[in-house]
Amino acid sequence: LAKEMLGSLEPKPKWPKNESIHPVEEVQKIIQQLTTEISYKDTRFQAISNSGVHNENFRVLAPSQFLITVPLRGLTGYRESQARHWRYYTVHGAKVLSPVRDPEELEQWLEVEQFSKSLQQWHETEVNIEGDLVPAKILVILRELMEKSITSCNLSSKVSLLESISSVVRVAVETSNSQVEVELVPTVEISTCWPEKARWPRCFKRWPSQEKVQCVKSFGFNLLARSNYHWQLGFSRAERMLLEGLDDDGGCRMKCFRVMRQMKEDVWCTGNKPILTTYHLQTVLFWTCEKFPRAKDWRCFREGFLRLVRKLHKCASQHFLKHYFVRGTNLLKYANTSELDQVAGKLALFLENPVLCLD
Repeated sequence: LAKEMLGSLEPKPKWPKNESIHPVEEVQKIIQQLTTEISYKDTRFQAISNSGVHNENFRVLAPSQFLITVPLRGLTGYRESQARHWRYYTVHGAKVLSPVRDPEELEQWLEVEQFSKSLQQWHETEVNIEGDLVPAKILVILRELMEKSITSCNLSSKVSLLESISSVVRVAVETSNSQVEVELVPTVEISTCWPEKARWPRCFKRWPSQEKVQCVKSFGFNLLARSNYHWQLGFSRAERMLLEGLDDDGGCRMKCFRVMRQMKEDVWCTGNKPILTTYHLQTVLFWTCEKFPRAKDWRCFREGFLRLVRKLHKCASQHFLKHYFVRGTNLLKYANTSELDQVAGKLALFLENPVLCLD
């Protein structure tokens, strides 16, 4: 590998130059076609738009690992709920005598009555148990619709459903350059309020500014169907707003982030299903920006970049990365510790002799 000392180095393109179409756009076009068909079959599911690489429903976790949120229609006027009642049952609706698992900090139950307006279809037993909207039931419906739509769209040669332990909807998509894995997640988009669990910002923090904070919170949050019973809080729109204009003060935060991401993918944490994703790196960036809020902290690329790498090394070593908005959540709680230790070892070696190996 050609080695270059840290300096004014721009990251090389992530995708092969000879590709006729950007892989993200290629996958997005296929998924847009499939979700349009799914929406035609069941109007509760909304088709994702085909708006290029900055689509808010599309997240690149790794070069061959994508996450796509599929918005759900017919649920508006959300409000927080304080109700507590026995909610433990099988996915088929039978009550169980002991708790299955209480929601974690980033999770919650969701009642259809929490919405002032809801389509009658959300009250039906195929998705609803005693008033609760059940993620596993919605995922089963999406999986069935996806299977039918792959056939009706004549995409069987390009798209195949992947088996999963749970009812999570995962598909493999053949692009012109490689195969990628896509997880599709039904999502309730809530733009009218900020969740009580997200006690942000913390007191006396200088980053982001108060004006930026109000703007970020105005984008609300999402509830993602990613487990059997509980809905997971997501903040994709808020996070995108935090990244927007990040270097308006002349800093190099995004350049540091892009180089860190490429080094992670090429050297520190390679493979199709890396233990650390772009989302983890983005969270590291947010925490580091908060700790070093001044413009002068980000004038020098070398200093800023090493600052991010040291934070990443600390998180991998301690198996702990706090969610940026919901402090009680460790994003590495269920990560394979031996894989994290391997990444931490590579990062330690890099920090002993910090040279970039972007060939």
